[in-house]
Amino acid sequence: MSEQDNLQNADGNKENEVQENTTTENVQVTVKEVIEEVTEKPQESKNENTEDAVINEIDDSNAEDEGTSERHTIEEKDYSEMSLDVLILELENLIKNEKAQAIKKHVEGIKNEFNEKFIALLEEKKQEFLDKGGNEIDFHYSTPLKRSFNEAYKEYRNKIKTHYKSLEKGLKDNLSTRLQITEDIKALTDLDETMNTKYKQFKELQDQWKAAGSIPRDKYNNAWNSYHFNVERFYDLLHLDRDLRDKDFEHNLEQKTKIIERAEELAKDENNNRAFRELQALHKLWKEELGPVAREHREPIWDRFKEATKVINDKHQEYYLHLDALYEKNLAFKNGIIGLIEEKTNDPENTHKAWQTKIKEVEMLRKEFFKAGKVPIKVNETNWTKFKVAVREFNHKKNDYYKNLKKDQYDNLDKKNALIQIAEDNKDSDDFVATTQLMKKIQADWKNIGHVPRKVSDKIWKKFRAACNHYFDRIHVKKNEASAEEEKACTEKEAFLKTVTETKLSGEQKADLATIKDYIANWKTLGRVPGNKRKIESDFNKALDTLFGALDVNKNEVEMMKFENRLQDLASANDQRGLENEYTFIRQKISEINSEINQLENNLLFFKHADEKNPLVKSVHDNIKKHTESLTIWKAKVKKIKVMENAKARAEAEEKAAAEAEEANNTPENE
Repeated sequence: MSEQDNLQNADGNKENEVQENTTTENVQVTVKEVIEEVTEKPQESKNENTEDAVINEIDDSNAEDEGTSERHTIEEKDYSEMSLDVLILELENLIKNEKAQAIKKHVEGIKNEFNEKFIALLEEKKQEFLDKGGNEIDFHYSTPLKRSFNEAYKEYRNKIKTHYKSLEKGLKDNLSTRLQITEDIKALTDLDETMNTKYKQFKELQDQWKAAGSIPRDKYNNAWNSYHFNVERFYDLLHLDRDLRDKDFEHNLEQKTKIIERAEELAKDENNNRAFRELQALHKLWKEELGPVAREHREPIWDRFKEATKVINDKHQEYYLHLDALYEKNLAFKNGIIGLIEEKTNDPENTHKAWQTKIKEVEMLRKEFFKAGKVPIKVNETNWTKFKVAVREFNHKKNDYYKNLKKDQYDNLDKKNALIQIAEDNKDSDDFVATTQLMKKIQADWKNIGHVPRKVSDKIWKKFRAACNHYFDRIHVKKNEASAEEEKACTEKEAFLKTVTETKLSGEQKADLATIKDYIANWKTLGRVPGNKRKIESDFNKALDTLFGALDVNKNEVEMMKFENRLQDLASANDQRGLENEYTFIRQKISEINSEINQLENNLLFFKHADEKNPLVKSVHDNIKKHTESLTIWKAKVKKIKVMENAKARAEAEEKAAAEAEEANNTPENE
């Protein structure tokens, strides 16, 4: 609406008030002219109504209650992932550091999550009570956490109550003050004072109006229209000193022109949000800070300001239309994530390893959900609730699994402790044939038993392994009593190792790689060392690692060279058990990697319409590539082991055939 249009809102009552409080004929004539001017104004067009709606929207925003606008700047967190004590701390921090009227949504979110988690805790404690033989009617549970939450929430409710009581009184007082200022301005025309004195009082009243504070929103427009009417009346209806009036009009025109020019600059600003926010401030400045201008300028400058306002608002609306499309895209992406979480929840694979994988995947999906951006406001709550339900169901199923697993783990602990006792009872046995079979059996049984509570897992494993290693080390010591040949090989390897560790590479990659390969080949020719001195093999491998680390060579090639050297080490020590363990470990790794690749490829099906540049999609492709490369290396290692085993089998067969032939040759004919 124009400044002049605002007179129309008050013309009925205001005309009577003017006629009752004004005695001079000139004043009555002027009022009549103003009313006629308003009455004869043409009907506003639909376009003008639209413009007025925009301006009214800006006025409503400027009249927003102090403190409520701050709610937009307070971070919204995922309360569903917080524990009870963390939720209490979060609530206490909000109450302490933020205005109570700005945190309603946050407090309600915390309250809902706390109640839900506390009910779940209550059910869990109740079930424990019943499992121990208690009667349901006798169950009672209390915790300081609940009391702390109730106290914090009560403090919030008291602050809210105090705020709104104070706000209501303050708004009413401010309204009374503003209405009285309006009445005082109206009464200035009847004061028997000089013009300069009246003008000075008028400016003081204007300053009081600016400082008067917020009033009830439903009274804002009427109060401002009445004030504005009487300000214009002061200028138009009294016989002011024309120089003084014209000077004030000129000042207001200059300031309003600057506001218009700034609005026109903002109409060209690419940052629509920033432009619209500043436009709101300009409208408040126009209405609250500045008075009227000369009559001939009022309509033109208001129309010019409205035009700039319309341009900014149109761009603002267009920006939000673009946002709507983006929000729809975000919604589809978030729904896809929710679907994946639900799939993880319903995945039938029910092992600790599977759950650990699913937990990591769901955590990654949660992070992607929060990074995905906003969705249309009409479905925001629904989408957020659907996400929370999906995550909550996943957590419930996960918790149920581990709750049931705990009992199984303690049963497994009893079984493994029994195996430890067997190992310790037999670790010093001299019956190597029978005890070796027994030790191998309890090692196999250990692997098949399953998991134990994590807090004791490492402890009992170390205890079991120590007993087994003690026994097998005794066998190795007995089998590897140093011969003169092995001692000689050890001496030669010590000297050769010194040469390797002191080697300075030339920097020529091809030549340096050939040198390292020669070292490996020479090392293999030096033969076996005594079993109690096999640490030198480990030292040699460390020296090789140092040399390889100085080269810029293909990591896969280096890995295979080191693996071949390790196989040679196992073969030279005739360590069949170590070779079997190596083969079993590699096959298990291949199975795990294949499973990971299948899972990742399955995940991609949920994003078949997603952009390839999407971070989540790109992460899945990168993981598949990494696992595929790793799979190639592990398969090559299996192939190396098979080649070695085949060669060993052929050698043993040839040796056996030769032995049988020799035995046949040495047997007397009469036998």
